Amino acid sequence: MSEKTKVYRCDACGGIMEFDIKTQGLKCPNCDSTRVIENEKGTIVEHELTLDARRKVTVEEKTTSTMTCSGCGANIELDSNDTAAKCPYCGSSYVLAEKQVEALVPDGVIPFKIDKNEVVVKFRTWIKRRWLAPNELKNLYQHGGFQGIYIPYWTFDANVSCDYRGEGGRDREVVVKDKDGNDTTKTETDWYPVSGHIDNFFDDIQVAASSRYKKGFFNGIQPFNFKEVKSYSPDYISGYMSENYSISLEEGHDDAVDKMKRELKSMAGSEIRRSYDHARNISIYPRFYDETYKHLLLPIYATSYSYKNKNYTVIINGQTGKIQGDYPKSVAKIIILIIIGLIIIGLIMHFSN
Repeated sequence: MSEKTKVYRCDACGGIMEFDIKTQGLKCPNCDSTRVIENEKGTIVEHELTLDARRKVTVEEKTTSTMTCSGCGANIELDSNDTAAKCPYCGSSYVLAEKQVEALVPDGVIPFKIDKNEVVVKFRTWIKRRWLAPNELKNLYQHGGFQGIYIPYWTFDANVSCDYRGEGGRDREVVVKDKDGNDTTKTETDWYPVSGHIDNFFDDIQVAASSRYKKGFFNGIQPFNFKEVKSYSPDYISGYMSENYSISLEEGHDDAVDKMKRELKSMAGSEIRRSYDHARNISIYPRFYDETYKHLLLPIYATSYSYKNKNYTVIINGQTGKIQGDYPKSVAKIIILIIIGLIIIGLIMHFSN
């Protein structure tokens, strides 16, 4: 069951206080009075990742109102005063309908560190560097187009004991005759079976718990700095939106395991190359133990814009300013690029003959 978000009234003038990026506390937009947000680090808990937890995490009563976008169906947590808004995902303006949804109370939150003015500058710099973007696109962005929203994330810790097997290759130079009978050298590689063991601790493997964008889209704005995680307080959400998780804990854990396995295979390859010139056919046999997880809210700015009847999305890390986004490509510029490439190839072939 959901309830209305607590409204923070200013003691000086009675205005509604909102989270302020500069002070990292609450601030009244009317009289500039501020209030400190208490940060209780001891309440940020690493939960044991049991089989039962992966299947069904305990749901607590949340303190926000879940609203559903009539355009794309996104479930968004809003302040009680926000009954209409621009969707950060599909870009449509819509009237929000309240939906009773149970959700986990987050373990922690990374507050916004950059404001909308900085976001505008970063976006304009980013789009100007997209050489293939149409020139008129660079004038489309309207101030205020970005929405600040807290995205749900799972983070995972794990100790891993991992055996591996593979092949290590050593290069050697051999002398052979070319077609004209002249001696020439070439490199041949001899391969040997190898095996080894890796012990490693993975800390805060981050997995976005939102399915709003195509898989891997959030990777473009990672990583977040988890040293700046604060204990969860609805104070941080005041004046912003947040999203309910749509990727389950089990799904998130599967993604985290895949990430850890890729890293383990890379580590095994690095170990092999300490004694050999090359590594290949690596197989790993990991055992994960002492696994824990956290549910966090992380800050992003999101906007959607339309160009020639097609929608594009841009997101910006609200902590670091890192940008990920789609943009249209100019056909004329692509043709110019191809022509330049063909000219360069032609010149190379001409002078090499």
